Amino acid sequence: MHDRPRLRRSRHNRMIGGVVGGFAEYLGIDPSLARVIYVILSICSVAFPGILVYVICWLVIPEE
Repeated sequence: MHDRPRLRRSRHNRMIGGVVGGFAEYLGIDPSLARVIYVILSICSVAFPGILVYVICWLVIPEE
C-alpha cells in the first residue's frame, strides 16, 4: 500500500505561511500552479473567502 505524505505547511515553497506550498507538495503539483488556482478560486467564489481560509489553515496545519 502506498502511503500518502502528511499535509504540512512547507518551509521551502512558501510565500507567506507555506499553506498553499504545503497543499501543492501534498497533492504533487507545482506550487505556482497551486497558488494560481487558489487565487482564482478566492476571487471567483463568494462562498470561498480565501484570506479567512488561509489564516485558519495557517493556524491549524503544522509546519514540516
